[in-house]
Amino acid sequence: MGGRLTLSQPSRGFRAGLDSVLLGAAVAGDRKSLLDLGCGVGTAAFVTMAHNADLTATLADQNAEMIALAESNASANGFATRVRIVLADVAGKGAERRAAGIPDNAFDSVIANPPFFADGAGTLATDAGRAGSRHMDAATLDLWIKTAAGAAAAGGEVIFVYPAQSLAPLLAGFEQRFGAVTVLPLTPRPDEPASRVLLRGIKGSRAPLTLLASRALHDAESRAFRPDFDAIFRGLARLVW
Repeated sequence: MGGRLTLSQPSRGFRAGLDSVLLGAAVAGDRKSLLDLGCGVGTAAFVTMAHNADLTATLADQNAEMIALAESNASANGFATRVRIVLADVAGKGAERRAAGIPDNAFDSVIANPPFFADGAGTLATDAGRAGSRHMDAATLDLWIKTAAGAAAAGGEVIFVYPAQSLAPLLAGFEQRFGAVTVLPLTPRPDEPASRVLLRGIKGSRAPLTLLASRALHDAESRAFRPDFDAIFRGLARLVW
């Protein structure tokens, strides 16, 4: 983020990367309230807040270590008065989430970077924190989508970033609960398969699905980011889609 954010991360386990920055930059610029589900150290939410001085945010995670780091990061970046950070299980019961501080029908934007691997796929880390941050079956993923739908206000946007190879269950859950679903495939380079997708749905909309043209992060012969993504990762631009 070009020095705009200073973030402490755990020495072991899941560490926020490009996906978190892309997610935070993908939020519409006119939003006033944000919920970050499974916030980790707060990267995605803080990226959004850096672009929008009027935004207030609630960050939720079930990992107490991550919550402590998110609180420290909020203070270090001057966001403490604009953010609330709560310990909550995204896939838990609704009454428990509400008691923790995640109300229903309350947020203009809800974002999530859920754990990646489908049940039984990939190689899980031996570190429990890292495994918990990467491992999720389709049923649990659907609970995350259900939670996001419940927390979003009418007309609010819900945005997830996810590996492209696992798009099917995510898209199914979105189409069940949202309209105006928009899919943005992101590729490492032109003419390569998509490695990740951004998925956005609007609560209460009846508009049809839109599949956008894929966007490449790098040029074919270069390791450098394309100018539009370089600006995003330096904190100079939002992701407009």
